[in-house]
Parts: sequence; structure tokens; C-alpha cells
Amino acid sequence: MNKQKMILVVSRSFMGLSALSMLSVSLMAFSDPQSVMDLVHVELNNNDAFSSIRGVYGGVGLTLFITIVYLLIKQVRTGLIFLSMLWGFYALSRLMTIVAEGDLGTFGTQWLITESCFFVIALVLSLVYKPNSPVALTL
Repeated sequence: MNKQKMILVVSRSFMGLSALSMLSVSLMAFSDPQSVMDLVHVELNNNDAFSSIRGVYGGVGLTLFITIVYLLIKQVRTGLIFLSMLWGFYALSRLMTIVAEGDLGTFGTQWLITESCFFVIALVLSLVYKPNSPVALTL
């Protein structure tokens, strides 16, 4: 397997993993918003709270899933740039929380590490992926 084909396969696999992670949280939020908030020990205590979690984690998450899948199929490099921003801003938001409110708990720390790694992976793949290569054009 040549280098560009390998990069394309790794890029699409990474994009698929990112899409599935968004879909997983989205489906969880649609079916049981409290289960999403249980991850950070927050109790939803009114219908507006349930609706907001369904909207933000469910609706926005499903939109992100569909967008990532579309980009995986049609515009891999654009998708990698999109994912570098998505994961990078997730990590940045956690760093801002550390500065503003103090140390994160176990959940936040684990996700800071995961999102930072995903940011680096997406950024590196976007830099090495060559969309005009013969392999990229035929797949």
C-alpha cells in the first residue's frame, strides 16, 4: 500500500471514529438526557434542562455526525481541518475551565487528553493528506 493510500485510509478511519463518537453521545442524549449529565454528576431537574441537553448534545451532535460523514465521503482534507478545529476547541474549552475554575475531575482530565490527541491527529493528517494525489482522486 503506497503512502498516500495509507494516509487516506487512516484519515477516513479517524473521521469515522470521530463521527461514531458524536453519534454515540447524540443517541444517548436523545434517549436519556440524564445519562449524559450523569457523566459529570449534574442532575437535570426540569423539562427545559432535558430539552436543552437533547438539543445541544442530541441535535447538534447528530448534525456533527452527518457533517463528518459527508466530509469523510466528499472532502477528506476539509473534514480533517474541521475535526482539528472541533477537537481543538473542545480541548481549549477545558483548558479555559482549568484557568477560570480550577482543576478538572477525572472525567474532564481524561477528555482533555483524548481531545488534545484527536486535535493533533486531525491536524497532522490534514497536513500530510494530499487531496490531488491519484490515489485520493480514485477512492
